[in-house]
Amino acid sequence: MQSPGATAAHAAIVYNPASRIALDQVRAAVEAQERHLGWDQSRWYPTGRKDSGRSAAQEALATEPTVVIVAGGDGTVRAVAEVLQGSGTALALVPAGTGNLLARNLGLPLGDINASVSAAFGMMTRPIDVGMAELEDTAGSRSSQAFLVMAGIGLDAQMAQNTSALAKRHLGWLAYVSPIARSLLANRSIHLRYRVDDGRVRSARAHTIIVGNCGTLTGSMLLLPAAQPDDGLLDVVMLRPKGRFDWARIGTRLAVQGVAHRSRFGRSMLQLAPDMQALAYAQGRDFTVRFEIPHGVELDGDSFGSILAARITVRPAALQICCGDTTPE
Repeated sequence: MQSPGATAAHAAIVYNPASRIALDQVRAAVEAQERHLGWDQSRWYPTGRKDSGRSAAQEALATEPTVVIVAGGDGTVRAVAEVLQGSGTALALVPAGTGNLLARNLGLPLGDINASVSAAFGMMTRPIDVGMAELEDTAGSRSSQAFLVMAGIGLDAQMAQNTSALAKRHLGWLAYVSPIARSLLANRSIHLRYRVDDGRVRSARAHTIIVGNCGTLTGSMLLLPAAQPDDGLLDVVMLRPKGRFDWARIGTRLAVQGVAHRSRFGRSMLQLAPDMQALAYAQGRDFTVRFEIPHGVELDGDSFGSILAARITVRPAALQICCGDTTPE
């Protein structure tokens, strides 16, 4: 991982002070691995409120670490990955967020600090893709942001925008009940024009648009059955329910897909799940979309305001993730 003449092996830990994590336990596990492997003392970088970890990651990367360990949620992981992508420096996770969706999709340890830190120092890595979202806001300004799990517009973005960090920290996923209920009752749809790769421009109405690099949500609900974090592709789903009954059918379908994904009887179970026009899927490397009016957008659970257009692409194998002895799904 390091070039000749670089500093001795050491880890850099980027941590979110606001996350629900026992930092003393993380320090103890890190120090135990340092002693066991003979590494130099690790260096610690707290995230700031303004950039969720990007500055801390830049500071850490400048010291040429052997691995960057992120102790935080998906938002912190996303910010650090944005800096590390393409560098060749491995990223490891000590999940400490509300959803921890990247760790769930990669089969990494959850709720086990020692196992997470051990995987980080074990340096067995796998490459994963990085999604890139070029966003155009209401003033016509453009910004480019990375994501690892999903980009969402519609209900997904409303949840990210309307749910406070304090509520998520104390209530976990229960904090999303109120914004979900408000959105379901309103049942507002979005008019959009979109294109996948070099296909023709299409017009559609949808309640929610998700572009994913991974497919599984919290609760083992499988939203994007074909999504793989290392296939060089993006998976798109548009949720187009006509009413509350369709929402119930969508929930049933996603739950059955999640169970089937983990079962050897998966194909038979999927035949029992309700099929519907309310879920429209597509797959490609380049997804462009434009709206008539501004809509909110979220990346890996963090709100990025309102946009009028987006171009979402994929960078294959752009990030190395420490996976311990887990087997890629």
